[in-house]
Amino acid sequence: MTGLKADFAAKALKGLAFALLLPLLAACASTGTGPSAPPKVVLQNPPIATQPPPSQTAVTRDPANFYTPKGMEGRPLIRVALLLPYNSSNPDIRELSASLYNAAQLALFEFNNPNILLMPKATGTADAARQAATDAIREGADMILGPLFADEVTAVAPIAKASGVPVVAFSSDVTVAQPGVYLLSFPPDEEVKRIVDFAVLNGMTKFAALTPQNDYGNRVAQDFQQAVADHGSIITDMVSYPLNVEGMNNPVMRVAHYATRHAALVAKRKALEAAGDAAAAKALEKVDTAGDLPYQAIFVPEGGTRLKALAPLLPYYDIDPRKIKFLGTGLWDDPTLTREASLDGGWFTAPPPEAHQQFVARYARAYHSTPPRIASLAYDGVSLAVALASHPGDMRFTDEALTHPDGFAGVDGIFRFTPDGRIERGLAVMEIHPGGAAVVDPAPTSFGVPPIN
Repeated sequence: MTGLKADFAAKALKGLAFALLLPLLAACASTGTGPSAPPKVVLQNPPIATQPPPSQTAVTRDPANFYTPKGMEGRPLIRVALLLPYNSSNPDIRELSASLYNAAQLALFEFNNPNILLMPKATGTADAARQAATDAIREGADMILGPLFADEVTAVAPIAKASGVPVVAFSSDVTVAQPGVYLLSFPPDEEVKRIVDFAVLNGMTKFAALTPQNDYGNRVAQDFQQAVADHGSIITDMVSYPLNVEGMNNPVMRVAHYATRHAALVAKRKALEAAGDAAAAKALEKVDTAGDLPYQAIFVPEGGTRLKALAPLLPYYDIDPRKIKFLGTGLWDDPTLTREASLDGGWFTAPPPEAHQQFVARYARAYHSTPPRIASLAYDGVSLAVALASHPGDMRFTDEALTHPDGFAGVDGIFRFTPDGRIERGLAVMEIHPGGAAVVDPAPTSFGVPPIN
């Protein structure tokens, strides 16, 4: 490594829905009418985690014990439980839970079905989630939205399935999906497949990957290998890096073939000098490597501050974004990344931006803050419940209704659940520019084929 690069390394520190879900959604998004903020539900004191009943035992559902607030007596109520980690020991998670709850309330207010009762229940641990689900089902929940984390979904699933109550959870861990437990989230495998499909469509057949050394990185690395193999394309380089910024340099140097290419430059310069071509040798002083990389695109599934630290290292070690296409996942769906010059022209997958931007504007008007990216999941979850509530009672929240092949449409575009609980989404491909990300391949507006079984 040159002295300059060593110095850089030392300093481097991210409807029905069924195809039509809720035409009201477009109306709410376009008009912006109504009060400045929806009514707020006051959460009761979070439950204390207790030992739940055996997971294989159905919860007794006695209509006499169903929760009915004053003022809603006599209505044919449809009870939707919302399980979120309000009791988390992490203040950031508690804040995220509040934002998801706000988004759910916004949907409830905008769609204004007086028979929908939203019942928030606090989780924070697997035991608390299990107890929250038990309480919600005992109180008459027809459907459970949440939990957020995979271990809590795993804890809730047996109780809900034994009681015949569907779960629409917000975890992106596809291993917890199962019949009756559906994941309304942004699964990495869908994002990876979409970006690889688009890259191959644009003539790219040789890829590299630079992935983080964590569970997410391991998972998307496998998804990436499968997606590339499905096209008969090849991965020439597969390199992982530690999560500390100081450890990123050597992996980037490896995926850049920096040592070999720098040595090739030195040898070329010496050969020119030996041949007496001083002018050509001097011209090479402005470059640091010689030779092309063996791939056309590099996959970098990172986000936030780590991506901001990692991305500049790629062109620094002569992975030129003008020659090599940088590819990302939904973690790149971050407006602050448009200021990263090294990512200019990079592609990533994301839900279609228009409806989500309108949701963000409405949320900001109501709550005077910008919602976190995944707050829209709670909004679409309540929207889904409202859409299904229009069905006859015995057809409302069935597996057949939830897995309808035409799917649903929400503020994050079209989606549908597969019988095994996974989600398929219609994603757009975005390109990063200093002025903001632009759509280079629009998201589909309908599903043309039946879901995968």
